[in-house]
Amino acid sequence: MVNKTIKSVLYLTIFLLNFSTLAHDYSEVWEKAHKSTVVVLPTWPGYNKPGFGAPAGTAPAGTGFYLSLNKKEKMTNYILTAAHVIKNAKIVEIKNYNNKSEKVDVILTDFKTDIAILKSKKKGQSVLVTKKKIKYGNEVCLIGNSFGLGQSLSCGIVSGLNRTRLGFNPIEDFIQTDAAVNPGASGAPLLNKEGQLIGMVDAIYTKEADIDAGVNFAIDIKLIEKFLNKYASQIK
Repeated sequence: MVNKTIKSVLYLTIFLLNFSTLAHDYSEVWEKAHKSTVVVLPTWPGYNKPGFGAPAGTAPAGTGFYLSLNKKEKMTNYILTAAHVIKNAKIVEIKNYNNKSEKVDVILTDFKTDIAILKSKKKGQSVLVTKKKIKYGNEVCLIGNSFGLGQSLSCGIVSGLNRTRLGFNPIEDFIQTDAAVNPGASGAPLLNKEGQLIGMVDAIYTKEADIDAGVNFAIDIKLIEKFLNKYASQIK
């Protein structure tokens, strides 16, 4: 009887460990989205290379991602990032997943929503946009250039929805997440566990220092799509 009990406990422990491993395996997110993500490298007036002279409160580099504006093309020239990442930059470069650099054009910058559109000469793989409803507790990940280290994956859950009037931007509709966000990750794609886009990382809620405190915000895909529809005629 004792041996049977011990065996049952062991089997249950092994099952739970295996289940836990499967439940928190985010490798699919990385495989589906990392090729769509880029490092954004602004060069500011008075400097000849990225990373120097960043405006106060702005990280030396950021993140962006390829996004098909009509949702039909698998490959696209258009890249979304946070507008504050490239504020006042005279030159903007990107570095893709295999470390190849390219200068890009700034097509549109809107500081009301903090969304900017860049255009590269070479096409990149567009991230897929979710068709699912976003819910509290959904597992999410982001691929960002935290602290300028290059592409990094961090994951968490949806902590809140429809966050507004936080004072970051004049127009706000944020998804709140506890996925780790640090300087350099602004403009990163926020993804569901299938690797589909649900938002764009934009802000860290902290009063003491510009480091992750577990209360982070991404622009909801609904606001991104509204922005793209509004300015569709200006994007060429």
